[in-house]
Amino acid sequence: MSSRIALVTGAKGGLGTFVTKAFLDNGFTVVGASRSISQTDFPAVGFSALPVDFTNSSAVRQAVDSIAQRFGSLDVLVHVLGGFAGGQTVAETDDATWGQMRDLNLSSAFYVLRAAIPHLRQSKNGRIVVIGSLTATDPHPGLGAYVVFKSALAVLVRTVALENKDAGVTANVILPGTMDTTANRKSMPGADSSKWLQPQRVADLTLWLASEEAHNITGTMIPIDGGL
Repeated sequence: MSSRIALVTGAKGGLGTFVTKAFLDNGFTVVGASRSISQTDFPAVGFSALPVDFTNSSAVRQAVDSIAQRFGSLDVLVHVLGGFAGGQTVAETDDATWGQMRDLNLSSAFYVLRAAIPHLRQSKNGRIVVIGSLTATDPHPGLGAYVVFKSALAVLVRTVALENKDAGVTANVILPGTMDTTANRKSMPGADSSKWLQPQRVADLTLWLASEEAHNITGTMIPIDGGL
């Protein structure tokens, strides 16, 4: 696996950190990308930091192309980046919240997929793994903007799977439940976190979907939660 090049978006986040470490520990060369990230965030030989604003289309294309130019290929894209906002009904949702959920949860994925797909098609076994949300499977009151764009994200990835199957590229969406991250513990201090999903489980599933063993798995939405 040492020759495989993986791009992980949102590499510094609560889940992204686990994903980045999992790929590094398994011999991948990992380009970790976030709006703010540095080489010291992951002091490993195979790690390269790439600061990118994923809501900027041209910046994303330049960043992805620079990876292929530097390393000669791009074999895996793991899109972890996303954002959450809730508590408003559809009638109460303001333009800023709607735009933020669209940009972080859908447009960012579209931009990086569009830029990465030509390079992934050149790989003999390109892999795309996108982190969605278990909420994408059903509507939830007070989470309209978030759920709408997470649902659209799943459809986008499944479309990519159909369009690129001919080149051996797989594309799948993982749908995690509430994860036991520092951010979630801070935002929900009174919640029972004992059954929350451990991020390492999601990282392990992501790693498997990027492996040769998963070459027949594509276009799927895989729910995973903490047993709730």
